[in-house]
Amino acid sequence: MSLLELDKVSFAYPGHAPVLNEASLSLAPGERISITGPNGVGKSTLLRIIVGLLFPDRGQVKLDGKVCTSERDFTEMRRRVGMVFQDADDQLFCPTVAEDIAFGPLNLGKSRDEVLDIVNDVLTRLKLMHLRDRVTHKLSGGEKRLVTLATVLAMDPDVLLLDEPTNALDVENEARLVEILNGLPQAIILVTHNPQFRDKVAPKGYGLVAGQLQPV
Repeated sequence: MSLLELDKVSFAYPGHAPVLNEASLSLAPGERISITGPNGVGKSTLLRIIVGLLFPDRGQVKLDGKVCTSERDFTEMRRRVGMVFQDADDQLFCPTVAEDIAFGPLNLGKSRDEVLDIVNDVLTRLKLMHLRDRVTHKLSGGEKRLVTLATVLAMDPDVLLLDEPTNALDVENEARLVEILNGLPQAIILVTHNPQFRDKVAPKGYGLVAGQLQPV
């Protein structure tokens, strides 16, 4: 059984032509795939539909074979499927790095001691402990990108959705991100215009063409 599945999903923004037209996708545990296509074709929209930030006009989103229809269903989806947004500033809103990373586990009902352990563990694994008490909005673009990944990993998801994760990264931090991602067990859906990064992280790819996902 697939871990995550899109079954003939269609979606259009009000007053516009459909960006997704019966798009289908199946992701197994630990599998890594990339999605390519020009700007505006619907790649970010597809990721937002997976986690319930947008709802399809037709078709189904499934987690472990169960159709997700309600906010309760997508609350569980968002616990198990973590999304790294294209713009890190859309995701980081707490005063310090540690507080941003702690936010998700605290909302899951973890104790303060458990959360502190999670924060320190994630920062250590990503070699970001030197940023622990930094003011988030004063970080560089590359540092924010890595911290955003840390906030998602703190939730221990089964799947990572990565929307243009190399934005704002220099060559050194991009290499670090490749190393980090390739050391993780999670399944990944990667949206990127960076072919070198794609080949290193998720070489199995699909193109989003005329609203449908086609193997490339």
